[in-house]
Amino acid sequence: MPGPLSGIRVLELGNFIAGPFAGQLLGDYGAEIVKIESPIGGDPMRQWGKCDSQGNSYWWPSIARNKKSVAIDLRDTRGRDLVRSIAEKSDVVLENFTPGRLVEWGLSYEDLSPGNPGLVMTHVSGFGQTGPRSQDPGFGSIGEAMGGIRHTTGWPDRQSTRTGISLGDAMASLFAVIGTMAALNERHISGLGQEVDVAIYEAVFALMESTMVDYEIDGYQRGRTGSVLPGVAPSNVYPTKDGSDILIAGNSDSIFRRICVAMGQENLSTDERFAEHLNRGKNQTELDNLISEWTVTFGIEALEALLDQHSIPYGRIYTAPDMLTDPHYAAREMIRRFEVETLGRKIPMAAPVPKFSRTENKIETVGPRLGQHTDWVLKELAEISDDELAILSSAGVILLN
Repeated sequence: MPGPLSGIRVLELGNFIAGPFAGQLLGDYGAEIVKIESPIGGDPMRQWGKCDSQGNSYWWPSIARNKKSVAIDLRDTRGRDLVRSIAEKSDVVLENFTPGRLVEWGLSYEDLSPGNPGLVMTHVSGFGQTGPRSQDPGFGSIGEAMGGIRHTTGWPDRQSTRTGISLGDAMASLFAVIGTMAALNERHISGLGQEVDVAIYEAVFALMESTMVDYEIDGYQRGRTGSVLPGVAPSNVYPTKDGSDILIAGNSDSIFRRICVAMGQENLSTDERFAEHLNRGKNQTELDNLISEWTVTFGIEALEALLDQHSIPYGRIYTAPDMLTDPHYAAREMIRRFEVETLGRKIPMAAPVPKFSRTENKIETVGPRLGQHTDWVLKELAEISDDELAILSSAGVILLN
């Protein structure tokens, strides 16, 4: 069964996470992803994060899955001509270079759209294609800082912290996918493509809830609150006897009453400090201490069974081993295993999200070798002959692998 984006060709230009992660998602949905990489080293993601003794990234097989690797030197005019030919036969160009770079190379939307009026060009950058900071370099961490999430992440008495993953890049990639699909849908009406401009800091800022209006009306600046949900209690991480941590969310009066029953302290549900939502928020620390004193008397499995019995929302703070062995993950086939030649073994990776009832998301291939598809793509899409390929290869313009 083909994926929902089957028949869409995406030309991916760029490196690292913001941009390539969007390409991964579009590929999960069935789009053909043609990834252009430098013949020398390729995308730095090939050596990013934890690697084996040969320098092969454990992340690369996933973020580059379902992609064709075409190694072309974009600094060479001949290489740029090849990319231009591929773009003429593509539906989408997805790029995350510094704004202005594609203009210098003659690969901007204005350069490419006359030969392909239906082309959608999706840009992902730190600060967007316009504005006084558009030319500044900007990684996901910078977007998290300026988008506001770093100010609200961590503990009140310490410096702000990151979330543990590249959240800014991921947010920008998600908006890039949404914007790309929206532009493709509009193309059915107008017959024309357009540019989609995603700034990492704006992707973060768009998710910052009511922080602006809180300040504008009341002068309230949301700050770092650690593990609690401000004003909502109980909703925190609690300890257990065996050292595990569990998040319990009693976000409504009815759930809180069930927690009191489970604790054997039904009187708490009528205590004026905790009986109503607003009062629980005001007495959050006191309530959390009472619940912690209760949870720490149980092992994690016994506590989970008791919470299940009373229909109380909870979630164990999972580590990688927990996810790999969780029966719910397994039932929904959320972890797939694939043989990776460079690593010499099968590795787990997250299955595509979301799940569709009729069409299918697939992981057809893992991250390719550098230049693995140069020959095929240039012959099929750029109509290059074997002799021309040999000349370009000997000149270092392309890498055949």
